[in-house]
Amino acid sequence: MKIQVIVTIPPYADYLDEIAAHPVVSGFRLNTVMPLKESKEEALKRLAAFGQLLWVDLKARQLRVVNAAIPPYTEVQLSHPISVNTPVDAFFSDGTEHVKVVGIKGNRLILADGPRRLVGPGESINIVHPSLEIEGNLTDTDKEYLRAMKKLKLNKVMLSYVENPEDVEEVKALLPGAEVILKIESQKGMNLSAIQGAKQGNLMAARGDLFVEVKQPHLIVNAMKAIIQADPKAIVASRIFDSLAYFPVPASADIGDVAFLMVIGYRVFMLGDAICFERDSVMEALNLLQAMAEDY
Repeated sequence: MKIQVIVTIPPYADYLDEIAAHPVVSGFRLNTVMPLKESKEEALKRLAAFGQLLWVDLKARQLRVVNAAIPPYTEVQLSHPISVNTPVDAFFSDGTEHVKVVGIKGNRLILADGPRRLVGPGESINIVHPSLEIEGNLTDTDKEYLRAMKKLKLNKVMLSYVENPEDVEEVKALLPGAEVILKIESQKGMNLSAIQGAKQGNLMAARGDLFVEVKQPHLIVNAMKAIIQADPKAIVASRIFDSLAYFPVPASADIGDVAFLMVIGYRVFMLGDAICFERDSVMEALNLLQAMAEDY
């Protein structure tokens, strides 16, 4: 079985040549939350020179922390103004911890309590409630990346939290000819017929946030099936061999997870941030994916 793997790249890692040369690698993904020491245009030009397709992952309406919140605190500033019925739970990072939100002031969450740790800029926040409304879509940083891509004639975009065809149209207005991967990360995004009907691009099952957003954890299984059925060329991303970030060998559950994804039809995988910040973990993940595909 032939597979392809897109790798999230730390922009200054010294092993990018090795990743680019791996036989299953078909592209690089730049997470635009990552800080840069040079301009966006300079960074994109440098990363594109490795010869792999360079996908620029725009954050769009994905809710993220803007400023560090240091305990004890009762406020967290977000990347977008929101409205939602309160009180409501907000989940940090991978969904393993949450806080109670008692009020909203624009882009600020007023909390009843908080995680007993620093919450840093760039961390994602999920508010899983049907009343949630997020103001705006593309961020200022997203728009800066699109302008830099236009100058360099780059056109590969991943768009977070796609929920309607107009989200993609906003990207294409700033970057004509953009090839957009639609990241499905929320309950609203699971309205796949409306999104696919517009034929705006291939889907991505972005499991990092989608796992938190589904109503019950086991429903991620049905979501994975629905996405690959809607788009046989869909990409599956995140929570792939994450155990390698902590141990030199993967957990058996991780191997079973990838095997399930292959069985239901996924052939393009994207490795997320968790295992890509170390050379050994990302290379082990690539080798495992290659071996599993060959033995399929």
